[in-house]
Amino acid sequence: FYQKEAQLFFINSKDHFEAEHEHDLRRLQAIQLPEHVRDNELAKIYRSQRYRVTLSQIAFYNLMQFLESKEKEGGAVILNIIQTFVNVVTVERSVDDQYSLAKLLARSKRVEDFPAEDEGIPGHNPGSANVDRNAGSTVLTRLKLGRNILDHESKQDVLAELEAEDIRSPPTDGQSSRVEYFEQKIKQEESEDAPTRTELPLPPPLARDVAMEVQRVKENRDRFKIEGRTGGVGPGLSIVMHTFHNTNESLTCLDFSGDYLLVAAGTNQHYVRVWTLDGKALPSAPGFQEAHPSGSRRLISHSGPVYAVSFAPSSDSSDPAALTHCKYLLSASADKTVCLWSLESWSALVVYKGHDHPVWDVCWGPFGHYFLTGSYDKTARLWSTDRSDFLRMFVGHERDVDTVCFHPNSAYVFTGGSDKMVRMWAVSNGYPVRMFTGHTGNITSLSCSPSGKILASADDVGTIILWDLAPGKLLKRMRGHGKGGIWSLSWSVESTTLVSGGADGTVRAWDAQLPNDADGQGKVVGEGGVTQKIDGGAQVTNAAGAGGKKKAKEVMVTSDQISAFATKKSPVYKVMFTQRNLVLAGGAYLP
Repeated sequence: FYQKEAQLFFINSKDHFEAEHEHDLRRLQAIQLPEHVRDNELAKIYRSQRYRVTLSQIAFYNLMQFLESKEKEGGAVILNIIQTFVNVVTVERSVDDQYSLAKLLARSKRVEDFPAEDEGIPGHNPGSANVDRNAGSTVLTRLKLGRNILDHESKQDVLAELEAEDIRSPPTDGQSSRVEYFEQKIKQEESEDAPTRTELPLPPPLARDVAMEVQRVKENRDRFKIEGRTGGVGPGLSIVMHTFHNTNESLTCLDFSGDYLLVAAGTNQHYVRVWTLDGKALPSAPGFQEAHPSGSRRLISHSGPVYAVSFAPSSDSSDPAALTHCKYLLSASADKTVCLWSLESWSALVVYKGHDHPVWDVCWGPFGHYFLTGSYDKTARLWSTDRSDFLRMFVGHERDVDTVCFHPNSAYVFTGGSDKMVRMWAVSNGYPVRMFTGHTGNITSLSCSPSGKILASADDVGTIILWDLAPGKLLKRMRGHGKGGIWSLSWSVESTTLVSGGADGTVRAWDAQLPNDADGQGKVVGEGGVTQKIDGGAQVTNAAGAGGKKKAKEVMVTSDQISAFATKKSPVYKVMFTQRNLVLAGGAYLP
């Protein structure tokens, strides 16, 4: 046996595959003897399955013709390898021109070489949506992506409230009434395939749920509509940036409440701080009258840095006593716990324990009953507010679960981690239903579109990928941010526009409907440098930022970027579209 030669071959060849197959290489590195191949599960998969590559018929014909013409120069050997180890699937160009010869040639000129989403071994390959290794590449779990339908009684209550609103404030000429808008919305939702109440147990609707649906209808009807580009010009977005000064590099995360009244920040000093966005004093706890009311308050309970905060779902209202205002806040910490805070008594109601290591992220479900956490222990866990222990444990990631989010109908959850994978899980049984592997960096942010059909994922090398959930297909990659991490994503109400914020100190708007560049290339522009996000006691470094002395770093920007809004020296921790399509953003100024 040639152990030394094999090791040398591995060392010399691995760099070509490390970007997309890092974990496979790590598992194959230990193979030195024939018995190692028999015992290694991954090696058995590669030996028993053929690598799938999809080409257009014209591209495949030209490839075969070229190899046959070079038979004596090695073409015969390559032909034998293709016939033995590769499953070439040919498609007509009219079906999908991404496999055309022109597309393949354009792809070869890119600085970064990404495999197609259906390339590789079915059930194991990068980009495969199929999590079953024994199934074919076309066998996928059928998803129910429609929005949850209100029960009859709640629907009647909402209609009654909207009728009263229409009487108090009649619609203007050419504007639909609130009742008409709601009925049109209900008809659209009823035509979609949505999960039932038996599949997704939820508590009975309360008066607050009805009030929130009424407010949502009112805001959606009167929103600034973003219909996409017109003549190549993007929509004029309005962005409000909240910058935090004198933080001494202590802020680790931010979140805005759904009623747009509060902002919360986690710190590496073990506490959470809540501010009012309008500068007014926060209400005192019941039974306590403060001598000097303040516009901020500290929440102290954790014994480690706080890495994530999340406000419970709420809606805007002009009535200070409205039922729709935010009442609860979650915080996740390095002390392995998650705290549920009351924003009325300003105290910790529950401390949830279950993770074995620091909790990196926490996210409320859309109905305020379930919430999701991701941890250094490589698991994500589903919790409900009426129980102190977790309901589901999602196991499958090979490294930390860094970011989590819910599907809008709450029937599915998404997890992304340091293994560069994005996974989709069913809440009803905890089973994985999709797996997406196409990123070359750690996953830093996830966001599902309000339509429930598209998932956006971002990584720490500045790439955003859009995924079509039903077929499990990669729609496109978007580039524009500098390296250092994209820390927040948010969708417009119409699911046509995406905004992102990150370490390069910019908020960027993206056209989610525009196809990828025809030649696969973007334009190279001069960008500001990268700033590392503060996590715990991490040090901060600036490189070529605004006003810096170093030369700006060149970054490729794809044509789907609509606009970019730069801060001076403030990494953007959070971006959020409101129900009226206004964008809120927040970050800490780092001089």
